[in-house]
Amino acid sequence: MARVKLAYIGGGSTRAPGTVASFIRQSANFAGSEIVLVDLDEERLGLVRRLAERMIEAQGADLRVTATTDRARALPDCDGVLSSFRPGGFEARALDERLPLARGAIGQETQGAGGLFMALRALHVTRGLVEDMARLCPGATLFNYTNPVNIVAQGVADHSEVPVISLCEGPIVFPLELARMAGLDPRRVEATMVGLNHACWSVEARYDGEALLPRLERALEGVTDPWSRRLLHLAVTVGSIPASYMRYYFYEEDMLRELRARPTTRAQDILAEVPDYWAHYREQVDSENPTLDPARSRGGLFELELAVDVMDALFNDRGEVWPCNVVNRGAIQDFPDGQVVEVPCLVDRRGARPLSGFRVPAPVRGLLHALGEYQGLAADAGWCGSRRDALRALVSNPLVRTLPLAEALYDDLARAHRAYLPERLW
Repeated sequence: MARVKLAYIGGGSTRAPGTVASFIRQSANFAGSEIVLVDLDEERLGLVRRLAERMIEAQGADLRVTATTDRARALPDCDGVLSSFRPGGFEARALDERLPLARGAIGQETQGAGGLFMALRALHVTRGLVEDMARLCPGATLFNYTNPVNIVAQGVADHSEVPVISLCEGPIVFPLELARMAGLDPRRVEATMVGLNHACWSVEARYDGEALLPRLERALEGVTDPWSRRLLHLAVTVGSIPASYMRYYFYEEDMLRELRARPTTRAQDILAEVPDYWAHYREQVDSENPTLDPARSRGGLFELELAVDVMDALFNDRGEVWPCNVVNRGAIQDFPDGQVVEVPCLVDRRGARPLSGFRVPAPVRGLLHALGEYQGLAADAGWCGSRRDALRALVSNPLVRTLPLAEALYDDLARAHRAYLPERLW
């Protein structure tokens, strides 16, 4: 089994203990490996390191965990770098959600104006990270979980030589969620989804080996939950299972009305839970048998498990197929070869190579083309562009559309996030 050195950027976050649990569960595949936790918050980083050591010891895993606040000390000799960080924390995400809503636009972590500013903040940090990787661990692969994963990967792919694989569980979980909405057993679903991150659609979906869509259509009449009905109706109408994020585009007015009616945003809800996450982690450090409670751990028990699966397939040359965000190279006929797409990939020691022969459903092709153009503009602006470049990206976004709205949103968000943006984007 592969013995590797991995740096985990964001290793002092609320989701880090669950990520370590994922590594422990697959520790036999990484026997003798070192995981270096990297974070800016020294106190929380130390807590995660101590908890990780206690969990590893309790379960007899052959793993070593170290920690540092200095990225340059972590990277030398690394075989891979796992990136999962949030510049500005959930407080910044709350601004991404609230400020657009105040102007009558969708406010969301990865979509619309909020999604652009998450991308701009993330790319500012990611550029420095990959420059350090090229200097200190040339040849290492970046396994990216930092949102928006497609825009981050596009920036890295277009502007550096560092191999990048961006990851999201969406293509795995979206069909299962829709099956649950229809009252079906998700364990009997098999589906393949392609497109862009948070904008993927099924090209094949089966239930017990038979077509899934007719079953969804038959189940629709008995579904009473409004949002379940909307998503099922969308799937049946298009003839393809959508990413759940498609609700922001195909039910924009309904979604906007609902978001504005809520007393808090999703980020504010998470912030209310964060103190209990850390209290739970502190309790487990002192426990004889440290065990994470899924209800008190950010994201559940096994976080970023897809990243661990993909690392295992790559470093151990398994030749497995996993959904990844990689450069298209002809895999999906509807996108340029250089576009980062979400697609099934064959993962082995040569990297993640996209399977080919796919097309996205015709009814949504135009929307995905627009989102793809926005993705490229946002990636360039965040990596090396100006305020005007970023504004061009924003006005191209299908959830913004008008120049006056784009300018107002940009002013609001750039002012709010000034501390986390390079001066060229102010």
